[in-house]
Amino acid sequence: MKILKASIKDAGTIAPLFNAYRIFYSQPSDLEGAAQFLKDRLEKEESVIFIAEDEYGAAGFVQLYPSFTSVGMQRIWILNDLFVVEHARGKGVGQKLIDQAVELCRETGAKALNLETSITNKGAQRLYEINSFVKTEDCFFYSLRI
Repeated sequence: MKILKASIKDAGTIAPLFNAYRIFYSQPSDLEGAAQFLKDRLEKEESVIFIAEDEYGAAGFVQLYPSFTSVGMQRIWILNDLFVVEHARGKGVGQKLIDQAVELCRETGAKALNLETSITNKGAQRLYEINSFVKTEDCFFYSLRI
């Protein structure tokens, strides 16, 4: 298995995985929209995406968005999307993608790697906790739906 940093030309390769990821989170299938969304993020350099490839092709991806902490006056990264295709689950793909995300944080001098996941996504929670992510219990996360 290898991990590659995605470029604009990889949007079509990642799109089926991104579409499946969105379906997992109860969104309607939209393969064309997924490809365009990814292409826009990569073209505008608004995210960094790493692709895991195994002998069958694209096995997973992680998408990270740059941000900053004003209080800490440093860069942070948001691990916004992590998905592994079903045939590759339990084979270390998610771990390798997290390792690559952590490496990006180190390379860019980031203070933290933040994420959120559904309270029902127990598999992802186990993976994050094994990797020393700490569930925040001292503050609230709010969202204003527009």
